[in-house]
Amino acid sequence: MTLHARNLLGPVAILVAMGLSSPVLAQEGPGEGPMPKAATPGSQSAAPAPSQPAPNAAAATSPTPAATPAASATTATKPAQIEVPGGTHIPLVLHNGISTRSARPGDPVYFETLFPVMVNDKVVIPAGSYISGEITESKRAGRVKGRAEMMVRLTTMILPNAYIVNLNATPSGASSGGGETVNSEGKIVGDSNKGSDVGTVIRTTEAGTGIGAGVGAASGNVGRGVGIGAGVGALAGLGAVLLTRGPDAELPRGSTLEAVIDRAIYLDADKVQFTSPGQASTLAGPPNREQSRSPLPIPF
Repeated sequence: MTLHARNLLGPVAILVAMGLSSPVLAQEGPGEGPMPKAATPGSQSAAPAPSQPAPNAAAATSPTPAATPAASATTATKPAQIEVPGGTHIPLVLHNGISTRSARPGDPVYFETLFPVMVNDKVVIPAGSYISGEITESKRAGRVKGRAEMMVRLTTMILPNAYIVNLNATPSGASSGGGETVNSEGKIVGDSNKGSDVGTVIRTTEAGTGIGAGVGAASGNVGRGVGIGAGVGALAGLGAVLLTRGPDAELPRGSTLEAVIDRAIYLDADKVQFTSPGQASTLAGPPNREQSRSPLPIPF
């Protein structure tokens, strides 16, 4: 090859080399360097993989977000309450008369408060509030012994503003116009009527004595007639006592008693904003009555 030909091949080789390298350069984007070489095992110069942001450990372990202050205040705030302590006495008047003669367990009873109940110098149960309950036990008196008994349980109270309160109370003391009493268990007990029983025997004995005296005078033996008449009269009186029941326990309409709260009750403060002591209905009290047996007719 001549010297001139070698001189021509030099530039051609350079151009060919440049043409072959241009596709490689075109594959590189603007501002990008050459593709990295694959790392070989044990290579110290391999570029580390791009690191991902580590998850927030605190966020992963944090509990459920707490409620907002407004929601917490709503759930935590409860209405203020006023306590009426157990043992509080509430004076009542009865609206429907009851008697062991006809009362049965489950029969309703209706009362009205006569005097306001105060707590911390504020009226919480005004006069004129309604209290209802039911008869839980009713037993008539026996013929020979045993008094009539009646048990009442007070369960509901309705204040003048229609606020309803669950109640658990029993009667204490009663003014019924008769000889009824209330024992420590809240049971209404009728009169024993022993005095009336004695009177029945005496009256029949006296009547028998008078009749016997008349019979004895007619037969000429007054003493014997008196003795026979007295014995017959006493037996008649005793029979009248044994064959009739003792008096029923009665609470006529207008009877008064006290209810004793067995355990504390709690009233919502915003529902007992009373500005007056209230006013109860005017009911006439029952007239005084004498308990007595109904004696049988004297058999002579």
